[in-house]
Amino acid sequence: MRIVRFSTKNSESSWGILENSSITSIEGDIFGSWKKGKLELGLENVRLLAPVQPPNILAIGLNYKAHAKESGQPAPPAPVLFIKANTALNDPDQPIVLPSMAPNEVDYEAELVIIIGKTAHDVTEDEANNFVLGYTCGNDVSARDCQLRLDAQWARGKSFDTFAPMGPWIETEVQPDSCRIRSRLNGLTMQDSNTKDLIFSTKQLISYLSKCMTLKPGTAIMTGTPSGVGFARKPPVFLKPGDIVEIEIDGIGTLRNPVKREN
Repeated sequence: MRIVRFSTKNSESSWGILENSSITSIEGDIFGSWKKGKLELGLENVRLLAPVQPPNILAIGLNYKAHAKESGQPAPPAPVLFIKANTALNDPDQPIVLPSMAPNEVDYEAELVIIIGKTAHDVTEDEANNFVLGYTCGNDVSARDCQLRLDAQWARGKSFDTFAPMGPWIETEVQPDSCRIRSRLNGLTMQDSNTKDLIFSTKQLISYLSKCMTLKPGTAIMTGTPSGVGFARKPPVFLKPGDIVEIEIDGIGTLRNPVKREN
């Protein structure tokens, strides 16, 4: 099942179920009790929004074996947690904005995103899937100069406005630890991997994070990026105005965002 969040000329934000190219409205709370409504809309008649407005965006660094290697880092003994500001959330097809403070070394990162469906605290790995609503595509956009050279930690470089695109929808039926994941820049494949290369599986991440903090419904967990990021290339490849970035995950779909400079 594909769950979408969308707007129309007559509404700012609504939930729906996408089947083929038709959206059926949802009545009730997607994180609680809900049913299909009577309103039906064509996909071409709506604007897709980020599929949740997360209370927290939790992100994991160095969680693909090949990415840890290209970064010159050993595989971590435990998940490397950082947090992106939820004001970085960005919708499908909306611009990634290169901030005037740090426009020159902005990088892409294809990520599988877990969407938590109900409150999780201190859960086991065996219980973890019971707390998942579904999965979506994400792009952990990163200002590498801020992240790696200028600051003592990652928060600013990961949290500029628009630096957390998510979408295009939540897929509830996907095998999260065995799916192909890719990024494309202007049609050229930059990352091409499989979540089989994850160091810590989705179940392990949910269990670990739920022991650190309460995971509220709608929490987004960005599970890490595979190898092929821009800063690790020779020469480095960074985003520039006019670029188009696509994140594609088999079984979910494609998240697409243009790039522009901050006015």
